[in-house]
Amino acid sequence: MRCSTSRFRCARSRSRRWTGACAAVLAVLGVQAPSAAPLMRPDADVVQKLLDDLVHRDGFPAALAAVRSRDGRVRDYTAGVGDPRTRARTPVDGEVRIGSNTKTFVSVVVLQLAGEGKVRLDEPVETYLPGLIRGNGNDGRRVTVRQLLQHTSGLPEYTGFLDLAVAPYRYDYYEPRRLLDMALQQKPAFAPGTRWKYTNTNYIVAGLLIERVTGRPVAEEITNRVIRRLGLRHTYFPAVGERGIRGPHADGYQQDPGKPLVDMTDLDPSWAWAAGQMVSTPAEINRFFGAVVDGKLLRPEQLKEMRRTVAVSPRAPGMGYGLGLFRRPLKCGGQSWGHGGEIPGYSTWNSVTDDGRAAAIAVTRTPLPSDAAEKHLDAAIQTALCGG
Repeated sequence: MRCSTSRFRCARSRSRRWTGACAAVLAVLGVQAPSAAPLMRPDADVVQKLLDDLVHRDGFPAALAAVRSRDGRVRDYTAGVGDPRTRARTPVDGEVRIGSNTKTFVSVVVLQLAGEGKVRLDEPVETYLPGLIRGNGNDGRRVTVRQLLQHTSGLPEYTGFLDLAVAPYRYDYYEPRRLLDMALQQKPAFAPGTRWKYTNTNYIVAGLLIERVTGRPVAEEITNRVIRRLGLRHTYFPAVGERGIRGPHADGYQQDPGKPLVDMTDLDPSWAWAAGQMVSTPAEINRFFGAVVDGKLLRPEQLKEMRRTVAVSPRAPGMGYGLGLFRRPLKCGGQSWGHGGEIPGYSTWNSVTDDGRAAAIAVTRTPLPSDAAEKHLDAAIQTALCGG
């Protein structure tokens, strides 16, 4: 799917190409609550009713969520079935592919390296990856590390070259350099620093930068610096060649218009790499983003830089993007922080607040079936954070 900043959603491609681990959060974090009233029974938990409606009204095979209140209490929710063929139940806090939420993990590692004096945010990428970004007007001497993390680099998108809807390709392994080479076949989208455009290529380069600076694989750095530090037991960066999901999970499906559901649970996610390869659960997504906002992973100076945002679009007042982090206004006042992500089979929507509230919802069908379904997902996040 292609990120469309003019419509704040990932638009469906007529060619059936998936243009990357593009965050569904452009809808989640940019749209206010829907005008259509949710279908509710007055005797049930409001979040549970919204999840039930996502299944029965919007056609998602399964939906699962974790919500943390201001006082730290956590509630897990499920709706639908984990496997439509066997009618197996949706596992509570099951593992899902989290797509572009991976970008925030990558950004945290880069900012940690900045705090250690190993990376400078306003230094050209060329300093750390000499000669890597060249061709068709692309030049690593003009792009800074900050611009990568902030999506203001102008680097072209690589994902238009992939067609994961064709079964053989979903199991192919893609080296990160191959992904970058795809991108560099094109001209820059704009001059560095002049615009904002969500582009997965930025985080492929950020992953390569981490590996060059540390001398270790990006998966290892994320694991040691973030996952183990927070004790996340069901969050991981899949190993090379790993196609399945390790823990209890609901199956993920793709459904193109007029076509049957296609099981996309097993695939090689290397094509998304540092832009969207990771797996987690709704509760652990909340724990991670809560730790980011609480300053448990970054020094104050780096957290301040992460939260310094640029505007996404005049059509989204109050919405901004920092360094791997979206800022979103809440219908009840104030703001929330998060990302969100989409990868074939799974879409995750999430936000946390500075006072400890958190909500994450995952659904198991992509592309999202309609604009209405996007609004219903946004309404569920807003309701979980603000109350009914």
